[in-house]
Amino acid sequence: MLSVEKIHSYYGQAHILSDVSLALAPGEIVVLIGRNGAGKSTTIKSIMGMVKVTEGQIRFGGDDLMGEPPHRIAQRGIGYVPEERRVFTRLTVLENLEAGRQPARGGAPHWQAEDLFALFPNLAEARHRLAGTLSGGEQQMLTIARTLMGNPGCILLDEPSEGLAPVVVEQIIEVIKQIKTQGLPILLSEQNLYFASLVSDRAYVIETGRIRFSGTMQELQENAEIRRQYLAV
Repeated sequence: MLSVEKIHSYYGQAHILSDVSLALAPGEIVVLIGRNGAGKSTTIKSIMGMVKVTEGQIRFGGDDLMGEPPHRIAQRGIGYVPEERRVFTRLTVLENLEAGRQPARGGAPHWQAEDLFALFPNLAEARHRLAGTLSGGEQQMLTIARTLMGNPGCILLDEPSEGLAPVVVEQIIEVIKQIKTQGLPILLSEQNLYFASLVSDRAYVIETGRIRFSGTMQELQENAEIRRQYLAV
């Protein structure tokens, strides 16, 4: 469904990603895992057209995304949940959801506001509150819910557990599991191995802008040397 092949990405003159390749199949959750600054968010932003990619290929559902601007990539059906959350603070929860609405897509789950309130009970209780008054965890939930209102064919989820209390992280884990039951594939950027192990089918380990490991989550958990070399703090 989503294919990234040997991409090279730059911030200005700085060469950040080198020969990065990964794939996301229908219905699976794949984690891109690594330490802070390893290149996880840059990979996600490269797919979304937010970072300059000079070489390689990015395809989604057979379409070539190279050179496409972010809004066109979103219109093609890739949902993006940024690490920074970026809710519309002066709009209500319900208005934020409506701001993310896109038409239904063939082959993708179709989400309405009430479906999302069932998925996120905290948001249901706060539907008429301004988003700027929500807690950090609630804002993360709202950002995910707003992305789902776009009825995406897949989701890029950037560092969803970053800065959240453990109880909120557990809620996000349960939400991701429920989303998976709808058959919606997710590419997850994460540095929390515990979080990743509970939701992901496969893993790519990234360090200094290069993929260092590719395999199932079980293979990663059994590979002590890879975890020591690239994931240990």
